[in-house]
Amino acid sequence: MLRLLIDTSVWLNIAKRRDGQQIIVPLRLLLSQKKIELLVPSLILDEFDRNRPRAEAATSTSVRERFRVLRQDLQDYGDDEAQRWIAEMSHQIPYVSARSLQNFSEISDLLRVGTQLPSRDAEHAAVVRRGLEKRAPLHLDKNSVADALLVEQYATALGAGSGEDQYVFATANYIDFSVPKGDRRQPHDDIANLFTASNSHYVYDVDGLVKVLGEKLGSDYLDEADDVEFIQNASETRSLADILTAEHEFFDKIWYGRSVIREELHPEKHSELPESIKEGMMAARKRVEDTYGLESLPPVDDWEWGFMHGKLSALRWVLGEEWDFLDT
Repeated sequence: MLRLLIDTSVWLNIAKRRDGQQIIVPLRLLLSQKKIELLVPSLILDEFDRNRPRAEAATSTSVRERFRVLRQDLQDYGDDEAQRWIAEMSHQIPYVSARSLQNFSEISDLLRVGTQLPSRDAEHAAVVRRGLEKRAPLHLDKNSVADALLVEQYATALGAGSGEDQYVFATANYIDFSVPKGDRRQPHDDIANLFTASNSHYVYDVDGLVKVLGEKLGSDYLDEADDVEFIQNASETRSLADILTAEHEFFDKIWYGRSVIREELHPEKHSELPESIKEGMMAARKRVEDTYGLESLPPVDDWEWGFMHGKLSALRWVLGEEWDFLDT
């Protein structure tokens, strides 16, 4: 079993990364398969929840700002094709922004299903001793009590575990935990004793976590991460032009079906129509037949007929209409 204590700083950095899903999804799957265990002190959960609104706002602002700058450049220097691209990207911004916040929600779920670590009296006492002795992370003139408690909770988990299990302490807080003014991947001398055993590992930030996951879990982690990357690259959001084209297609097909059905059900009313209206209707039917082929047009069975209406409703909802708007 690989047991991971991941500091809030690393979770927030994963959440802000564009490739965050390549880490989050494998962790979720490996957790469900009981190949890893997430050790979650309550203070990490509290810190993540407290910092999440600010981090989400910063991420959304960053996405919008990148689009704003690019749009301004294209408006100033672009041709007609660039103007069409601007309109398309304006449609995409809400999707991109929403996807950028997905990581925060999924990390919150992971933290809540991890193994909650209570803080014990013995750990609090150890924090006090560490502070009195000015040992990291209480070696600086700042309040690092929460960080010191993380160290003691990791030490407790490590001491209670089996020698066959692997333990990882992952942090991006190099000021409190890493060698001062040195290699951030190495722990401070005051906590180095926790990482001398072959089954205990100090890793720095997201890249260090990814590296140790690959080393310790091998294909169990790497294959899942590759699958996520493939799916993300393969699944592009539909363009506005694609959505409008599909909406127009199902509008045409449903109008055609309704037109044919009305003629079959009420032939007397059809015969009473003015010739100009009949000619226009038949010309419109011919256009639909030539565009889509008779084999794909109504009349169809009840299931397919309902399915067509459902598609038109969904497409119109995406374009801003209310659900069930099916006028033709």
